[in-house]
Amino acid sequence: MSESVFSRRRFLTASAAIAAGTLVGAPGIVRAAAPHILPPLPYADSALEPVISAKTIGFHYGKHHKAYVDNLNKMVAGTDMADMSLEKVILATAGNADKAGVFNNAAQVWNHTFYWAGMKASGGGKPTGLLRDRIEASFAGGYDAFRKELASAAMGQFGSGWAWLVADAGKLKVVKTGNADNPMTKGMKPLLTIDVWEHAYYLDYQNRRADYVNAVIDKLINWDFAAENLANA
Repeated sequence: MSESVFSRRRFLTASAAIAAGTLVGAPGIVRAAAPHILPPLPYADSALEPVISAKTIGFHYGKHHKAYVDNLNKMVAGTDMADMSLEKVILATAGNADKAGVFNNAAQVWNHTFYWAGMKASGGGKPTGLLRDRIEASFAGGYDAFRKELASAAMGQFGSGWAWLVADAGKLKVVKTGNADNPMTKGMKPLLTIDVWEHAYYLDYQNRRADYVNAVIDKLINWDFAAENLANA
């Protein structure tokens, strides 16, 4: 097996485990017994072009995502959180003002790992199978209504944040969160996300967030990843 294939599978397995809350035996990005690491991207820096450029990936992944990992490791070193899984760190610090720095960096590590895995070259289109059926059952108007709601959440998030498709109490719904917040802290299971922090799109789209959001939905969403997360919800 080539290293690139192995890295991609390891990355997707880790992200799916995070989404499902199944941490036993997951790779280092999920578990924190060893320092948290920056996981390899599941594709080349240029794989998402022209929607997201290699330059944006280089800064977003290589600078921003890496900084969250480095900051988190510094903050938890020598504390009772040093041996916690990434997910447990997030849940233990959510809503705790004294631990806001730890939460923000831990959640951003998780969010970014999940975001990268939720896209692929030649993605987009419409989901199939169980995920399609659940979307049809959860959104009046089916996929078109879901797509409109997801895009509206991403475009309407004031300032920095994320738009999510989540499973919650047996239904699928779209939610948005500000800054580093993650729906798992409210008992929801993320299925996919769109990053709307400016560093996710500004080099390519400047202030045209809507163009970025529509392009990600229509051309990059990895529905197989979302379907796997649903199966584990």
